[in-house]
Amino acid sequence: VQLQASGGGLVQPGGFLRLSCAAAGSVFSFSVMGWYRQAPGKERELVARVFGGDSTNYAGSVKGRFTISRDNARNTVYLQMNTLKPEDTAVYYCYASTLGGTTFWGQGTQVTVSS
Repeated sequence: VQLQASGGGLVQPGGFLRLSCAAAGSVFSFSVMGWYRQAPGKERELVARVFGGDSTNYAGSVKGRFTISRDNARNTVYLQMNTLKPEDTAVYYCYASTLGGTTFWGQGTQVTVSS
């Protein structure tokens, strides 16, 4: 299984980006899919995750600005990021976990918020 993330880039404060992450070569049904991020000098933190029943969790710092969604037919998870702030600058990693507890990771995509 390979997770391919895309959609990162450079955006001004207040702007938006949409990240996508597709799981290729998978025969699994993922119980949860989501995104972590890691800023320079900081630990990796959970940004958002979505479960099979479409319930979601968000980090407090992104709640109300970011929206996570998934397309089960395509094994793809999305992260719509609005009203971006400089502190959102980080490498964003997608992941997907099976019911059996196996977790797969994407390669990371850089998001830079700067004027």
